Amino acid sequence: MEEIDYICNLAGVGHILLVLSGKGGVGKSTISTELALALRHVGKKVGILDVDLCGPSIPQMLKVQGKGVHQCDSGWVPVFVDQDKSISLMSIGFLLEKPDDAVVWRGPKKNALIKQFISDVTWGDLDFLIVDTPPGTSDEHISAVESLRPYKPLGAVLVTTPQAVSVGDVRRELTFCKKTGLQVIGIVENMSGFVCPHCLECTNLFSKGGGEELARHAGVPFLGCVPLDPQLTQSLEEGRDFIQEFPKSSAFPALAHIAQQILDRTSPQGS
Repeated sequence: MEEIDYICNLAGVGHILLVLSGKGGVGKSTISTELALALRHVGKKVGILDVDLCGPSIPQMLKVQGKGVHQCDSGWVPVFVDQDKSISLMSIGFLLEKPDDAVVWRGPKKNALIKQFISDVTWGDLDFLIVDTPPGTSDEHISAVESLRPYKPLGAVLVTTPQAVSVGDVRRELTFCKKTGLQVIGIVENMSGFVCPHCLECTNLFSKGGGEELARHAGVPFLGCVPLDPQLTQSLEEGRDFIQEFPKSSAFPALAHIAQQILDRTSPQGS
């Protein structure tokens, strides 16, 4: 019976994309959120599955914190971000009694919830399902990859920052993808320089080029650099649509370019 639910609830999903990193604090949730907004901006219908169980930040980034998840005959109905229902979100953040409650769970309970998220959420028809993951290569990642394997995920986007420490951790994430048979769509270098909003000069606060060098060394695509951008930070904190409201910002072309590369990958010519 569980297998039937799996098939029903994921049957309408066109492409499944995982966002991974071996390092915490590199901006996986930021990239997941902005990628969803960029894909919506070009007319795609997107779902986000937030499996960062101990740090569910996407509800706040999309200004839907405090919303409730409802049940229907075929499972959980995700929270819709907009009236057009072009972005839907499922997160443990919607299941906590208080937003500051800590999730103090051992691995088996985390694994069970991730499997339930994948099997029981009624996504409907989606062009893309983006899976935002916690840092590392542990239980949550294995559960997500194994549960999604029958549905042939498009692959993974790996997020790093330019510093050597972060790049080293993401190198281990590449090994994880290889061991689990998950294709790497490419690497994003986040926080890659700070562009002054007044003079537009770029300062490389955390060095530069580590993500691109890693991609070249690993033989995987480099999707681009996303600079530190005060407008991007502001939009995430306030739950605003950065892609729509700040098209002239320094981060906009980078995020749009990353989304376009993923679209090219899913086009008949790119597949």
